[in-house]
Amino acid sequence: MQIQAFGTLNYIVVFIYLMAILCVGVYFSRRQKSADDYFKAGGRIPGWAAGISVFATTLSSITFMSIPAKAYTGDWTFLIGQYMAIAVLPLVFWFYIPFFRKLKLTSVYEYLEIRFDVKMRLFASFSFMFFHIGRIAIITYLTALALIPFVDINPLVIVFVISVLCIVYTFLGGIEGVIWTDVIQGIMLSLAAVLIFVVVCFNIDGGVVEVFNMSAKADKFFPRDQFTWSWTDSTVPVLMIGFFFAALQQFTASQDVVQRYMVTKNLAETKKTLIMNAKLVAVVPIFFFAVGSALFTYYSQNSTLLPDNFNTGGILPFYVISQMPAGIAGLIIAAIFAASQSSIASSLNSISACFTCDVYCKINKQASSQQQLKIGRTVTICAGLLSVFASSYLVLANESEIWDAFNSLLGLMGGPMTGLFLLGIFFRNANARSALIGVIASVVCVLVVKEYTDLNFFFYGVIGSLVVVIVGVIAPFFCKGIPLSDDVALTVTIK
Repeated sequence: MQIQAFGTLNYIVVFIYLMAILCVGVYFSRRQKSADDYFKAGGRIPGWAAGISVFATTLSSITFMSIPAKAYTGDWTFLIGQYMAIAVLPLVFWFYIPFFRKLKLTSVYEYLEIRFDVKMRLFASFSFMFFHIGRIAIITYLTALALIPFVDINPLVIVFVISVLCIVYTFLGGIEGVIWTDVIQGIMLSLAAVLIFVVVCFNIDGGVVEVFNMSAKADKFFPRDQFTWSWTDSTVPVLMIGFFFAALQQFTASQDVVQRYMVTKNLAETKKTLIMNAKLVAVVPIFFFAVGSALFTYYSQNSTLLPDNFNTGGILPFYVISQMPAGIAGLIIAAIFAASQSSIASSLNSISACFTCDVYCKINKQASSQQQLKIGRTVTICAGLLSVFASSYLVLANESEIWDAFNSLLGLMGGPMTGLFLLGIFFRNANARSALIGVIASVVCVLVVKEYTDLNFFFYGVIGSLVVVIVGVIAPFFCKGIPLSDDVALTVTIK
């Protein structure tokens, strides 16, 4: 079966979306007068908007396409992992947000220098920056890879369009422009998931009832054997533990999310940010999984519509382009672009904030706000171009299995960062030396586990975090360090 051409109308819709997003960046460029505007939006963002931004930032285009594909070929088990982002919120509400707001941070890693020393700050900051340059490159590459079979555009052109537009509107609009484009993109993602599900159900004999009946018969919701413990497979207990620590890393130690806590005018608005994000996480992922089940039912009834040897990883864009009306298909593909751009733009601004605050301002302690703004914009361009080159390399080299390797890297780098914040906030006896020993031990342990065991990669972040805490708490009994000053409230005392 031949896949139909994307069509002029669909291209027009995608073009209109891309230009609209660019206009948002241009509109907010007039407000970027200082570093505080560029990195913290001058506290002008309402909590609900920041919450949608957090949701859009953490939901990449790969998630947009891979969740329906996973439900199509497998089951809904991974849905349980999505709710771990809600489970961490009480901890974030009660402890982390008050610390970050009280210290008036721009880069979250400033806390690590205040609590420990500059080495811990630079370790975490550079880890974040290198990780997110790689993340941008991989999200862009995998988005282009997923769209190649369905859109008659050179993959390098897709990389260029996604990346350059993100660089431009992030450069112009700063975090304020990024957040308001995230709002547009987050709404597009959510509505697209609902729209696709409704359209597919209308084309199924038996409608939504048949979708759930057929999925239940095929045991594609939550199979009983997925609730068993496993050290190697991604069963429910493993997903719950792994996703909990991944969410803890995102909401407590990752600049792109924590930066949203600083863009609102007060603590109450910041908490609204996480409440709005929790509402979206509670509802929207269900529709992504339901889309996968609906597509499973549709193609079970219409198996001749699938090409021979079809790669089911692209089942969502295939259905959109081959079955949805012109214009609507373009809108859905625009939503896929939106998913990638929301993650990329957030990463670019966060990288810029980290470099400006953690590196440039350490070198030039007298830097004015306008100088910081100039450096921030320059770093946005440089980080974006590095990611373009990396994405282009991946396209030309046709790299495979890179996403699993990237998830392993997340455990390797994200775990120690998460552990440092846990150690600093909850354990008063920890000091700079014990934190350093904990980080080294953590990295070594994760590398050993990765190299010499078959342990599921979801455990890497867990091990990385806990080793920092355990070693960081024990080490002060064997090595002296500078104690925490009594007049600085930087910890929650554990009695």
